[in-house]
Amino acid sequence: MHMNHNHPYHLVDYSPWPITSAIGTMTLVTGLIKWFHNFNMNLMMLGYLIIILSMYQWWRDIYRESTLQGSHTILVSNGLRWGMILFIISEIFFFISFFWAFFHSSLSPNIEIGSTWPPNNILVFNPFQIPLLNTIILITSGMTVTWTHHALMMNNYSQTSQSLIITICLGIYFTILQAYEYLEASFSIANSIYGSTFFMATGFHGLHVIIGTTFLLICYIRHFYNHFSMNHHFGFEAAAWYWHFVDVVWLFLYISIYWWGN
Repeated sequence: MHMNHNHPYHLVDYSPWPITSAIGTMTLVTGLIKWFHNFNMNLMMLGYLIIILSMYQWWRDIYRESTLQGSHTILVSNGLRWGMILFIISEIFFFISFFWAFFHSSLSPNIEIGSTWPPNNILVFNPFQIPLLNTIILITSGMTVTWTHHALMMNNYSQTSQSLIITICLGIYFTILQAYEYLEASFSIANSIYGSTFFMATGFHGLHVIIGTTFLLICYIRHFYNHFSMNHHFGFEAAAWYWHFVDVVWLFLYISIYWWGN
């Protein structure tokens, strides 16, 4: 039962989804280890299933609290904004670790890799082929997601839908091209420090693109059901901030690893 309070804060109801998400994450990580050692994906898929079901139901509850019950006051929304800002800052430091490893190895290559960068016997990608196309795709998607935000603030339903669909399609297109690039690679993650830093940095960025695309897809579904208005759309704002972060990280990846690193 929804009760009126004499304060602007949101006291969250008891929820089973944090513990089911934790169980799903533990199952997934255990399943990953089993897959690495026994080449059996059953436990990993069970972990994915638990996480996806927990996510759906947890997000459903948050949507009800924010959109239907009015629990997300201005103060609560500001708290969510700060939470998203701090989360993105933590992600920035996550990627700094990969850039640190890359520059540590490339600026002073040691004797084990032939004192050269890229190391001997590593056939690198041409930065003016698929990587440049992917750069154009992500910059374009940054423009379309900004278009979506402006259309949403102008209460333009059709333009919001169109621009959001274009952004999602560009995200999927980027992921397909990245997967194709990996299939065509002449080296693997096991090929010296170059392979390790290349696949860790670009691979985690690719994972973030998939997460960001999913984030925007959820926003599109919510927009379809009229969950957003010109004054109430922080869910989309958070997705847009995350997408711009993914764009900026790719620009650094392209300039440092694909172009300068070659």
